[in-house]
Amino acid sequence: MSESTTTGLPVEHADHVLPQGEQEHWSGVFAMTLCVFTLIASEFMPVSLLTPIANALRVSEGIAGQGIAISGASAVLTSLFISVLAGNMNRKTLLLGLTVVMGLSGAVVALAQDYFTYMIGRGLIGVVIGGFWSLSAAVTMRLVPLVQVPKALAILNAGNALAMVLAAPLGAYLGSIIGWRGAFFCLVPVAAITFIWQWGSLPSLPVETSTEKSDSGFARAFKVFMPLRRPVVLIGMLAIATFFMGQFTLYTYVRPFLESVTRVEVATLSLTLLLIGVTGCIGTLLINRALAFGFYQTLLVIPVLMAIIAVALISFGSWVTAVVVLLALWGLVATAAPVGWWAWIPRTFPMEAEAGGGLMVAVIQLAIALGSTLGGVLFDVSGYQTTFTASACLLLVSAILVFMTARAEKN
Repeated sequence: MSESTTTGLPVEHADHVLPQGEQEHWSGVFAMTLCVFTLIASEFMPVSLLTPIANALRVSEGIAGQGIAISGASAVLTSLFISVLAGNMNRKTLLLGLTVVMGLSGAVVALAQDYFTYMIGRGLIGVVIGGFWSLSAAVTMRLVPLVQVPKALAILNAGNALAMVLAAPLGAYLGSIIGWRGAFFCLVPVAAITFIWQWGSLPSLPVETSTEKSDSGFARAFKVFMPLRRPVVLIGMLAIATFFMGQFTLYTYVRPFLESVTRVEVATLSLTLLLIGVTGCIGTLLINRALAFGFYQTLLVIPVLMAIIAVALISFGSWVTAVVVLLALWGLVATAAPVGWWAWIPRTFPMEAEAGGGLMVAVIQLAIALGSTLGGVLFDVSGYQTTFTASACLLLVSAILVFMTARAEKN
């Protein structure tokens, strides 16, 4: 998933900003953008390859889907404790180390002969997710002048948008040609290129000794939870959690649904996943207008629409045209929704954006882990109907919590 200071990612203090007169490092920004692309592609690759992974490892699709759950769980832990574990390590060295782990993850998954090894590989990518997103905004602020930071962060976020459009359909296509192991192994040379580019373009990034020196490492790790004492924050974070749980309870198991219920061929599957990504990009371009018209109304309508789509997929699951249209609408609103919630951060945390963004990163990753786990259990035990119904219920709960958040903000 993608985050930035414009979208809520936590950043460190202002003394991380590039000092006046120092050299700009735009090549480093683009190197990190490639890292974002590879990272997002790695994170969600199992969605488009779930069935062949399950068949090769002799497990059900639901159990194979836990590969997304374990990456989310390890991302939560890493995002909370990366500053403790890294200590005074140069941040360039840390980013290069995370890039090596990203490539290692792809290799471990590609070579996995059993489910346990597969889950180790997925856990490794979760470490990179949590570590990279906890560092990326602060590092970017040290690469370019303050006035250019929004532009640099927008470029960084473009890597995520591109990956969201291409990763799933490309994964399905490559899987049909060179197998799911080959698709994962393709991530390894990309990670190697990313490592070389970052090594050559990033300057030395020593830790700023003046930042947060009054707090111990573990105190800083848990300080992120302090805003939950405010009702509007607690209810809002619950709304976010139920939204992402509902989304990934369904979305993680789109491929087995399309193959076993809609019975599409690989070409149609790839095109459907591509369409979800394309409509998602359109949604991110349109949502700001909707938010300006009605902020909480937009955040409320989105999960309601997604719940309706989830129920409609149950009713029209065997009709290819209807399913493709419904999933395109799902991509349109589901991909746009996080933009609205990241906009909620400065609105709710005008003086604590760092703490609010850090809390949201942890909540989203935990919700993804729980949602994919719940969806996997229900998919195996009761089938797609129960899975999609649970998704709809969670999304409706999120809508109710959005309404409550709006009320709490006024009080």
